[in-house]
Amino acid sequence: MSDTIDAIAAALAELRFELRTVAQLPAFARPESLAQAYAAQDALIAKLLARHGGHAIGYKTACTSALAREQLKVPHPLVGQLLSYSTHAAPVVLPADDFTLRTIEPEFGFRMGADAPAQPAPYTAESITPLIAEAFAGIEIVDHRFHDWSAVGAAAIAADNAIHGAYVQGAPCANWRELDLVNQQVALTVNGARVREGTGAAVLGSPFIALAWLANELLRYGKSLKAGDVITTGVVCDVYPAQRGDDMTADFAPLGSVRLGFN
Repeated sequence: MSDTIDAIAAALAELRFELRTVAQLPAFARPESLAQAYAAQDALIAKLLARHGGHAIGYKTACTSALAREQLKVPHPLVGQLLSYSTHAAPVVLPADDFTLRTIEPEFGFRMGADAPAQPAPYTAESITPLIAEAFAGIEIVDHRFHDWSAVGAAAIAADNAIHGAYVQGAPCANWRELDLVNQQVALTVNGARVREGTGAAVLGSPFIALAWLANELLRYGKSLKAGDVITTGVVCDVYPAQRGDDMTADFAPLGSVRLGFN
């Protein structure tokens, strides 16, 4: 088992370091289950941190929107990890050549104020919300190793750190508990033109439901949310394929906004 996990992680790390994509992972390096995929994800993270430095700072939830699950042809959400070296405070301009793809996803973000340990009942939106310290606007940059992300299956996507590329984080909003994040309108503008829009309801019905799902899913695999963890809860609209020179703003007003460019 460990040899297969190492082979999966090594194949994905090589593709990331060389900025290459493939139709499928080699037959000897394809995860056969989510448990194996998440073990390979941990091994991949270790290789990424060995190369770039830094540490894990939290988690991303992938495929929390029905549109994302349809696009990737996966039946359920997935978990990935956020890393300090690839997390940036907005506003930021990033080198386009650091990415194979630059798929832009406006997402609600949170920072945990308390641990979410195992408990008798699963976490719900109501029970997870008191454990949150901060909420903020964010953009995830999805970047994957495959010619067609819909053709490889959930396990390969999960092993590839849920196809996470980078995260751009907005400033914390002081009065976020007074806001209706479920119905909050989110708009993505690119070079001054509005190109995408959505609401918090797109992610499993609520960003808080998505966060509760994450807390429960981590417990299934021997992990848990910790105080200080940064969480991004999934794309609220259709994704945008960014190009070099794009200047983008994801507006979550009154929660805040995030500005990102590529040069």
